[in-house]
Amino acid sequence: MSQIPNEHPTLWIKSGTSQSLQGKTIVLAVTGSIAAVRTVELAREFIRRGADVYAVMSEAAGWIINPMALHYATGNEVITSITGKVEHVEFFGNLGRADLLLVAPATANTIGKIAAGIDDTPVTTFATTAIGAGKPVMIVPAMHEDMYNHPAVLENIEKIKGWGISFIGPRIEEGIAKIATNDEIVLEVERKIGIKTLCGKKILITSGSTAEPIDPIRILTNRASGKTGNELALEAYRRGADVTIVHRNKLGVFGINEIHAETATQMTDAVLDELGKGYDALISSAAIADYTVDASEQKIKSGEGLELLFRSTRKLIKEARQAYPQVKIIGFKAEAGVDTEELLKRAKHTLENSGIDMIVANDVSKGGIGTDNNNITILYSTDKENLKIEGSKSLIANVLMDEITGLLTAKDEE
Repeated sequence: MSQIPNEHPTLWIKSGTSQSLQGKTIVLAVTGSIAAVRTVELAREFIRRGADVYAVMSEAAGWIINPMALHYATGNEVITSITGKVEHVEFFGNLGRADLLLVAPATANTIGKIAAGIDDTPVTTFATTAIGAGKPVMIVPAMHEDMYNHPAVLENIEKIKGWGISFIGPRIEEGIAKIATNDEIVLEVERKIGIKTLCGKKILITSGSTAEPIDPIRILTNRASGKTGNELALEAYRRGADVTIVHRNKLGVFGINEIHAETATQMTDAVLDELGKGYDALISSAAIADYTVDASEQKIKSGEGLELLFRSTRKLIKEARQAYPQVKIIGFKAEAGVDTEELLKRAKHTLENSGIDMIVANDVSKGGIGTDNNNITILYSTDKENLKIEGSKSLIANVLMDEITGLLTAKDEE
């Protein structure tokens, strides 16, 4: 990327990952937990997504991590005391320029002070100002589990949540209420202050492969990894949607509802049942088995001849379209070893004969299945021109979600 004269070198990474936080200003408030060592990389992850980051530290935080480290990480001078510049008002007064105060890590002591309206450190002064002005605040606890379980600490957390303030984590492991992972924190921040194009929308996604049992040990499956479905779920979530993913893997994101489905039948049943709860869109990105067998209840002995009688599975998209004609459906069409013309011909045939609204076509023999990158073409049920995308699956998910947002917006305007 091009460099701006006199720009701090750490900012050369800005927007290198995405632009999900472009134009946003985040104040990272650091307190005296050992988890403060995580904030250097956390700040840089926000910058990689386009944010401007400033750090404010309590005195106790300075015992854990030197302010110079956060100066390097953010590219901005670190606030370690309130001066005549009234920094807390500059960022979080009614006319303040910050979009979010993120207290990470937050100790039991700081949480108690915030709950009581005490502001005797730069961090708590920022918190009092931001909360008083109604500005977005998020808190990421980190402490020993016994401290976290203290009735007063839990009461303080509930009190603060009652003010509309979000908490991220903690993860209870090894007797410690550990700070959430940087990925978790970044995702929740993106959802809080990023683009909210899917707020109020319910998105259902199928992902990965299914597995058809031959016996209690053996299965029939395919090479689909579920990476595209996972990225779609994350992108829909960060844009504010209510997201459910049906798969046999595990995504492990707190705010995303996951339904386990092993077989094609289980996935179809789960999707049809879930759609009955009212969804705006179904993204059918799973590679669902076309064939299954009647499984043996006992393990088939090794070395014996084996013949399998295949029968077709139900067609999820067909049943979903018939049962829920109002839902926007996005399908996927994977082929192998065909030229582009034939790939698009087959995808268009599926699009026109299944009654879906959009289809994503790709040739898996040229990459994409199980990899981090892909080369796809989006075809539409309207006269809109095909859209080709090549790159990481996170990039593809971003562009796809733009198109799906447009689809749902058009639906709202009908």
